[in-house]
Amino acid sequence: MITMIITAAFMAAFAAVGVLYARKSSISLEDFISARKSVGSIGSMATVVASVLGAWILFSPAEAATWAGLAAVICYAIGQAAPILAFTVVGTKLRRLMPNGHSLNEFVWYRYGKLMYATTLIIVVLYMFTFISAELGAISRALEFVTGVPLIVTMVLVVVSTLVYTVYGGLKVSIFTDKIQLIIIIPLLLILFLFSLNQLGGWEASLGNISSESNLLSLSNQVGIEFGITLIIAILAANLFHQGFWQRIYAAKSDTDIYKGFIVGGIIVIPMIIISGFFGLWAVSQGLVTDHYSASISLFLLADTILPDALLIVLSILALMLVMSSVDSLLNGIASIFTSDLPKVFSGINPPDLIKYTRVITVVLVLPAMVVGWTFQSVLYLFLIADLVCAAAMIPVFAGLYTQKITGINCFISILIGLVSGGLFFPKNDLSGWWTLEPLTNIWHVLASGNLLASFGIAIVASTASLVVLTIFSASREFDFDSLQEVQEITS
Repeated sequence: MITMIITAAFMAAFAAVGVLYARKSSISLEDFISARKSVGSIGSMATVVASVLGAWILFSPAEAATWAGLAAVICYAIGQAAPILAFTVVGTKLRRLMPNGHSLNEFVWYRYGKLMYATTLIIVVLYMFTFISAELGAISRALEFVTGVPLIVTMVLVVVSTLVYTVYGGLKVSIFTDKIQLIIIIPLLLILFLFSLNQLGGWEASLGNISSESNLLSLSNQVGIEFGITLIIAILAANLFHQGFWQRIYAAKSDTDIYKGFIVGGIIVIPMIIISGFFGLWAVSQGLVTDHYSASISLFLLADTILPDALLIVLSILALMLVMSSVDSLLNGIASIFTSDLPKVFSGINPPDLIKYTRVITVVLVLPAMVVGWTFQSVLYLFLIADLVCAAAMIPVFAGLYTQKITGINCFISILIGLVSGGLFFPKNDLSGWWTLEPLTNIWHVLASGNLLASFGIAIVASTASLVVLTIFSASREFDFDSLQEVQEITS
């Protein structure tokens, strides 16, 4: 009860800060969905780190460590930094090509046409909606386990407190709150890490019970390396379709601010994920990872065992700050896509009403996300499906930034070929394979049904190869990149 009261008060205060900031000045539609050229390098660093570090860092790195070891955790950290660094290349490129744009979807609309626009819209919404559902469900179940706060209470508190300032102030306020959240998140994570390390007796004692046969601490662990490479591919592909990042590309004052902010942000993310992964290794060393509990909550299992009540409150606040920092970006990101695209689909829409529609969309989107988060114990399989689609679409979509010759239909066909090819190796919902073909696995053990590295890797290779072939053998009119300069801001 005490934990619930303290965390509820903390979230209410935080939401109030966001609303007070929004009331300081009037917010235009452009402020609400893009905050165009308003953020410097430090602000870019803070908002991109806070947005990417959702509650998942308390679950996924620790879970990966329990069975794939330290090598997988390091690759996980690199994989999460990879898209942030990639945006310094593709993000600045799109800004120069379409300076008044708002999203990747908007670029696809003008560059490839309606078919690819619809395809990209489905990809972006599927990924971001799954992300929201996973964040809400995972954090609510974890806090219910550690503190006894009912799942529905945590979920409602998170949603209401996040919606209060997100619906009121949009992206401009989300970026402001990201800065505060990052100032809270980093110290709290370090406090939990150092206190836990001390409670366990230092480095050697904390890892002393991990058997050498498990290879969990070996950086040459083949299982960990292969899983880590899979993560790098999946995370890079998926996050390139994250509208929250594209909003922050346009929110930066200049390309220089993007380079400085995103590069430093990518560097900061790496040690934070590695730190989170160590909680999983410590849980294994303490014998806490058993068949009775999911390895995904190993950090919370460890915390419940070794931390005093005061630190459990700190953990709860950290978890809620993490989920709020990602959910507000996801909600505003999805809403901004629909808002910037509504005038294209419905030409008669009144621009001053768009900000009202944006707020309604934001509220409506979170309701089914809560249902999915509540219903499914794990949305991992949905995530994997979204990752596969993103992997198949990555090269065809982004190649259009650099060459005039790719057409929308060739892009669409190459994505389908990549998706079908990768899908042949995609696992069942229990992550097992569909078929066995020894001649193929004898060539390389990775080429097995159910192997995610094969699935994602083949999706990328097949889509890229087919795109190259289709582009070479099809005659088409070259796209005029100068036409993207004519895209206008949305006025309200």
